[in-house]
Amino acid sequence: MIILGLETSCDETGVALLEDGKVLCNKIHSQQIHSRFGGVVPEIASREHTERVLLMTKEILKENKKTVGDIDGIAVTYGPGLLCSLLIGLNFAKGLSYSIGVPFVGVNHLEAHIYSPFITFDEYSYPFLSLLVSGGHTSIVKVSGFRDYEVLGSTLDDACGESFDKVSKLIGLGYPGGPAIERFAQEGNEDAFDFPVPDPEALDFSYSGLKTSVLYVYRDISQEEKVHRIPDIAASFQKSAIRSLIIKLKRAMKMTGINRISVSGGVSANKRLRKSLEELDVEWVAPDKEFTVDNGAMIGFLGYKLFRQGVKSDFSLKANPRLFLN
Repeated sequence: MIILGLETSCDETGVALLEDGKVLCNKIHSQQIHSRFGGVVPEIASREHTERVLLMTKEILKENKKTVGDIDGIAVTYGPGLLCSLLIGLNFAKGLSYSIGVPFVGVNHLEAHIYSPFITFDEYSYPFLSLLVSGGHTSIVKVSGFRDYEVLGSTLDDACGESFDKVSKLIGLGYPGGPAIERFAQEGNEDAFDFPVPDPEALDFSYSGLKTSVLYVYRDISQEEKVHRIPDIAASFQKSAIRSLIIKLKRAMKMTGINRISVSGGVSANKRLRKSLEELDVEWVAPDKEFTVDNGAMIGFLGYKLFRQGVKSDFSLKANPRLFLN
């Protein structure tokens, strides 16, 4: 079964082609234009998706010596995300579905992230815990079966990846912030600044206080230190942000008795996080780096699973920017 996977929830245009759940090709266009604005501009994001999605679909079919007639189904993100971005992918999927006479299925972006590690690695038996940590979402989810979820904790304000972006912008490293913070942190002393480790009650997350703490420190140091101590600030911030994730994971494992961990989302590529997971001495898995960011492969992978269970969408499906895990 040939599946075309489409992802346009935010500022990455993702198009992938899968055969029987195996990735043949995965293309991602990251919209670097947003870096000049320090964050995603929705109107620009939707325009970029419009310009890219058809072109990338044609490229991926040509490179794999396929035609639209070889496609058996289309999987597309319908939420959550930016409404204007979601509409580009969803309407493209509907149009293509209608024109070539194949079914399409709307995919929950968060749900696709949960299963993204299993594009490459053997799937866990149920139950397992999923740490979903990205620019827009930070959650711990108990996965008791396929599409059987219980959200144990989520962000109260800024998501973890969002805090990386905001701190990066604050200290002059630009957008997106995750790779920049990690790169500079490698040259810094993570014990140089004693930033607080966010730990609200139970399993919820909060990063606004940590971000504000960095703001105050950066504001009060000299102009010379603002330049020369960036690696130390980056490393110290990263240490606190990642430690918060690990604290919550340990608490979730103790509460549930589950010691299998799936980690996904953009922050799952962070080396400091992966090192901390190794030190936990538990069974854990994270996606290959190309599947940590928003991508069409994870949408197609979950779409393939849904098609196999007989799940299809009809043309009344609407984009849902506030879609949750059911």
